[in-house]
Amino acid sequence: MASFKIEGGHQLSGSITPQGAKNEALQILCAVLLTPEKVTIHNIPDILDVNKLIFILDKLGVKIEKLKANSYSFQANELNLEYLESSEFKNDGSSLRGSIMIVGPLLARFGKGYIPRPGGDKIGRRRLDTHFEGFIRLGASFRYNKEERFYGVEAFNGLKGTYMLLDEASVTGTANIIMAAVLAKGTTTIYNAACEPYIQQLCKMINSMGAKITGVGSNLLTIEGVEELTGCEHTILPDMIEIGSWIGMAAMTQSELTIKNVSWKDLGVIPSVFKKLGIQLEKKGDDIYIPQQDSYEIQTYIDGSILTVSDAPWPGFTPDLLSIILVVATQAKGTVLIHQKMFESRLFFVDKLIDMGAKVILCDPHRATVIGHNRQSQLKATKMTSPDIRAGISLLIAALSAKGTSIINNIEQIDRGYENIEERLRSIGAKIERIEA
Repeated sequence: MASFKIEGGHQLSGSITPQGAKNEALQILCAVLLTPEKVTIHNIPDILDVNKLIFILDKLGVKIEKLKANSYSFQANELNLEYLESSEFKNDGSSLRGSIMIVGPLLARFGKGYIPRPGGDKIGRRRLDTHFEGFIRLGASFRYNKEERFYGVEAFNGLKGTYMLLDEASVTGTANIIMAAVLAKGTTTIYNAACEPYIQQLCKMINSMGAKITGVGSNLLTIEGVEELTGCEHTILPDMIEIGSWIGMAAMTQSELTIKNVSWKDLGVIPSVFKKLGIQLEKKGDDIYIPQQDSYEIQTYIDGSILTVSDAPWPGFTPDLLSIILVVATQAKGTVLIHQKMFESRLFFVDKLIDMGAKVILCDPHRATVIGHNRQSQLKATKMTSPDIRAGISLLIAALSAKGTSIINNIEQIDRGYENIEERLRSIGAKIERIEA
């Protein structure tokens, strides 16, 4: 297993361009299964999770051609559906949570979809009920093999449109149900649908293939089923989580940094939440410019009470950036309560920050209070292990700001979500080295 060796305490400078969005890519790649025609996708991030899904699509028989860096064509006209019930697939699919989204398009087009219980970050309970309840409402039958932890849905007589109210605004659940419904007979209405920019992108892409989806951008989607879809060309948005990571990194390292081509209109409340921590940032065209700041002060509410930063479904603040907010707050002036509502294990990395000298009180699995140092006490280097993607990048940011040399183990977790991160960070002045075990 590889590690990062990071010499902290250095200011960074220059510009950095965000990669394509991981969470959009996982949806978009599954959507290529909806048509036998060629689909071309640009700005695909070269990261472990996305490459795993491309590997699974290849095993399934999708014809894949790499056109240039981050651009591929896919054609799903001769699929090997027997792979779905093989022991090989049970191993391949279980290592990637995003693989769950192949079920919807396969069910729509071929009347069956199978998936082993998928893996992913160990950040708490992440149930799949929304996906399968949606498929059942569309007319599919469901089965689950508890011994092999293998799910299956079948609808050999086709799917039928219906009305459904989702019990949670699940992003992957919404994506999966959309992809199943676009080829169903009749009209499907999905209420309490997730409406993240990545869901909007999925809908726009499928509409360009001939689907009839209205209500895009809202939590009420109407899908008029069509008989078939055609090929298309699609470009993935920049990754908003990576953009937030670079904002936090600039603040923690007291650096002047420009983040290029961020697609401001798709960032939602992200810039304003960082501004509540006192971080200065400016819109320059479609870039974010962050000036060098010696200090930043956390805002309070109007009545003077302590600020709370919590996650919520879009257009609320994404849970993937709460770890970054927590780390950034350790060097702010003031106090903030971080409330992670959606995942009960995502704050358990704070013990590493406490070891580095941060003042963090873990109130319970969902809440942590951060008392900022106001630069009066620099974090100290230490040896640590990355437990998941977002905690891993948060610890990396902490290490870049710390005094001394830190080691981060299990960096495969970071590689799952961040493309060529050490090279990109070195280009703006970071002292970071990858050490292969």
